[in-house]
Amino acid sequence: MVDTPENDIAVVGAGIVGVACALQLARQGRRVLLLDHQAPGHGASYGNAGHLATEQVFPIADLSILKRLPRMLLDPMGPLRLDWKYLPKAMPWFARLLLNLRPAPFQRSVAGIRALNEGSLGAWQRLLGSIGRSELFKEDGSLLVFERPESRVALQALRARMQQQDVQVDLWSADHLREAAPQLNPSLLGGLFFPRTGHFIDPYRVVCALFEVAKANGVRFVQARVTGGQLHSDGVNLASDRGTFKARQVLLSCGAHSAPLTVALTGKRVPLDTERGYHLMLPQEQQRLPFAVTSLERKFIMTPMAEGLRLAGTVEFAGLDAPPSMQRAWQLHRLSKGLFQRDLSTEGATPWMGFRPSLPDSLPVIDRVCDGRVLLAFGHQHLGLTQAAVTAEWVGRLAAQSAGPETAAYRLDRF
Repeated sequence: MVDTPENDIAVVGAGIVGVACALQLARQGRRVLLLDHQAPGHGASYGNAGHLATEQVFPIADLSILKRLPRMLLDPMGPLRLDWKYLPKAMPWFARLLLNLRPAPFQRSVAGIRALNEGSLGAWQRLLGSIGRSELFKEDGSLLVFERPESRVALQALRARMQQQDVQVDLWSADHLREAAPQLNPSLLGGLFFPRTGHFIDPYRVVCALFEVAKANGVRFVQARVTGGQLHSDGVNLASDRGTFKARQVLLSCGAHSAPLTVALTGKRVPLDTERGYHLMLPQEQQRLPFAVTSLERKFIMTPMAEGLRLAGTVEFAGLDAPPSMQRAWQLHRLSKGLFQRDLSTEGATPWMGFRPSLPDSLPVIDRVCDGRVLLAFGHQHLGLTQAAVTAEWVGRLAAQSAGPETAAYRLDRF
């Protein structure tokens, strides 16, 4: 298949970021071609936790990761795991991560995450409202619970750090917790409630809803695996298993698979790796929680959705090629034991694994390079769903102007 250069822009990647960007660009009058080797929404966007995590303004790691490294290598079921066979390949990424934990780069990362998160809730309200699907998002807050007396100090310290970053956070007593979420175990000691957060009732349904509106606005989708590309004076040629596609611009938004295409089109290497995340979907537990609940000690999240309760979390560094360790998904159910008055049912439960695209400074690349022929929007780590709508607005502005992003924090040349 060979395309004429009638595409104003080709968007590579049909996850939540790519689809939101494709819709934004089409609404700006662009002729948009959307490409992905899977149907829209079938990558990480399909199985994420569904939590609008605007409160998560800190990088994915801090200096305590040094103490945890031996356990990461030895505990296959721990919340943070590094496959020892993947260690040689992962070491350069971890070295960069450690460098970014120094005070100055760490604070730059916090400021960058916060800038995106502060605009995320409003951007999602605008986007879902514009397509008449506001019911897909519940702005009902989220809760971080704790159960050990010795955790209270850590919880209070976290609250103070978040307040310093202007994150709205309320301290809840055990009584308040029992009143709001009566099915939780009454032995829980309290928690932090984040009122300016919420959850999506089904992340995949959100992608599909946006995709349908994008098609109605002229976006054309072709299921094709893009394998390379070449820039020329009039735009870009993209090589794929379905032939060559031509466009005046290209947007790379293919998550954890973005690095090879970035090299091919820009000559720049990005230190992109993947945090493999797991979920366990419990279809019999639709009414168990009123909002998303995270455990401070057990380090996983439980999100109520239209099709049941989704248990999600864990971080596994094992690359893109290793087979999934689905026992890690089932471990999430074991972690839930004791958090409720009655254990969660696993009848009909389904496990899942996906790839979170992560850069060592915990910031995405959102940029315009190569004289505007290449746009970039990838590397959102745990916050792809949270930041998708605001990223689409930023990409719309980048596509319409000759300059790069307002801040260097998200630029490709920071590496």
